[in-house]
This record gives sequence, structure tokens and C-alpha cells, in this order.
Amino acid sequence: MEYSKWLLFYTMAMMLAVGKCQESVKPLVKMVKGKKLCDKGWECKGWSKYCCNHTISDYFQTYQFENLFAKRNTPVAHAIGFWDYHSFITAAAHYQPLGFGTTGEKLQNMKEVAAFLGHVGSKTSCGYGVATGGPLAWGLCYNKEMSPSKVYCDDYYKYTYPCTPGVSYHGRGALPIYWNYNYGETGDALKVDLLNHPEYLEDNATLAFQTAIWRWMTPVKKHQPSAHDVFAGNWKPTKNDTLAKRVPGFGTTMNVLYGDQVCGQGDSDSMNNIISHYLYYLDLMGVGREEAGPHDVLNCEEQEPFSVSPSSATSS
Repeated sequence: MEYSKWLLFYTMAMMLAVGKCQESVKPLVKMVKGKKLCDKGWECKGWSKYCCNHTISDYFQTYQFENLFAKRNTPVAHAIGFWDYHSFITAAAHYQPLGFGTTGEKLQNMKEVAAFLGHVGSKTSCGYGVATGGPLAWGLCYNKEMSPSKVYCDDYYKYTYPCTPGVSYHGRGALPIYWNYNYGETGDALKVDLLNHPEYLEDNATLAFQTAIWRWMTPVKKHQPSAHDVFAGNWKPTKNDTLAKRVPGFGTTMNVLYGDQVCGQGDSDSMNNIISHYLYYLDLMGVGREEAGPHDVLNCEEQEPFSVSPSSATSS
């Protein structure tokens, strides 16, 4: 409970900061060993080269968030009043000094935010073909799995991430987390007791976004890139990657995050749904889907998966 009180106080403070900082903030600058480092206050703090670039609030503001997730608070949605721009930008502030939405020029940064939110929108949507506003307008409809069929407890991890009696590890969050070991690993990284309190992710939108951005920025396994790295151009494919048809770009972000559940399955509906959300968000953000790149960069239909999941598993 102490963490919950701290997070509530931090979120309120950040909301005040965001409210006062819709205008671009001039960064503090210093040179360290010939390298330019910047600190941009609440949004990009800690002397990073990335804080010298455009930060997310410079190019993605409240009205754009509302456009992307236009139907999330309609009466038929399942997380009314939960998700908002303040929660997203507060969570993003933890990772902008590490390059989230700040790695390159403004266009590249906008594309990364659209890519990340494309995954989020796809995984939290309750849209369907004839839904009002179209099927892509319903992202952030959920913040948890509805009517889970099991508790997602894997006893293989009973010594590292033992399941808490009476607790269910069904999907929660902006990029839904499943299974005790994923809650445990994520909680360790964020210093939050998600193993005993997975419900934190359905109680606080900032934390729900933070866990998703952490997953985007962090390799799922050692010797693999993160989704951020493959999208932002930080990853150089090996010869094996090239043979596996894994190339830098949006398609490989799906491979990193979902492995064989989405990739290497041909022209699948699940893959196309994620791509469609990304393209839709590029259009709404004023970037335009033509900036997304060619088809072989967008999809992962012929890629060899980075990871193969047990038939019973669900991705984090």
C-alpha cells in the first residue's frame, strides 16, 4: 500500500507539471567528454543525449491521444475513465531519457510512439467490423482480461516467482501481462510487488502504461533485441537474423513481443490487426501511413520467430 500512496502522489505531481508544460521546454545543456547531454525537467530528466531531442509532449499532446482512443470512454467500453494522456506521459517520462520517443529526429520519434501505441491499441481493443467509428477507434477499451478461464500459475517457477494463493495472473495492463513469472519479472524491474498484487495494473493507469513501456524497451530474453531497438535502428541483424528474414522495423517488433504467436504464421488476422492500428495511428498523428515503409518491413509473416511458446502459454 505504501507504493500505491507514493504512486498516487507522484502521478498528481506529474499531472500538474504536464498541465503547465504544454509548451516546449528549453533543455539545460552540458558537455561531458565532448558529448552534448541535456536535462529537460520533469519529462526527460537525468542528463541524457536523448533529452536534447524533441520529447514526446512536443509532438504528441492530449488532443492527439483523444483522437487515437476516441471510443475508450463510451458506455460499452470496459475501462471507462481509466486511461488518459496524463497517465501515458507520466509513464513515458521514465523512459524518454533512455530513448523512448526521443531517439532520433521528430518524424522517427513520432513513428515510434505510433508503433508502441499501435500494439497497445490492438491488444486492448473491443472494436469489431461494424463498430461505431470503425474497428480501429476502440483501443484502450480494456485494462484487464474479462472472465479469465484460468489463473495462469506456472509451478515451474515456484522457487523464483511462486504464485500467491488466491491470486490470478490473467492479462492486465496496456500490453497485457500473463503468468506469475511475467508479473514477477516485471515487478522486480519496476520495484513494485506485482507478484503479490497484480491488481495494481488495473488500479493505476500510469503503472499499467509503465509496465508496457518497460516491455517495449527491454529484451524479452538475453541476446535478443528489444522492440525499441529493432524499431529505432539500434539493432544490427546478424547473419542468422538475415537468414530468418528478421529485419529492422515494425514487423520485427511483433516478433520480439509475441514470437510464434503472431510471426511466421503467414498472412494472419492477429498480425494484420496490429499493423492496421499502427497505420491508423500514423494517419491520425499527421505522419501518414506512407511513412511506415514497405510491406516486408511492416509484417513478420515469413520471419522465423525469436521465441517459440509452449502451446499452453500466453505472451506477456
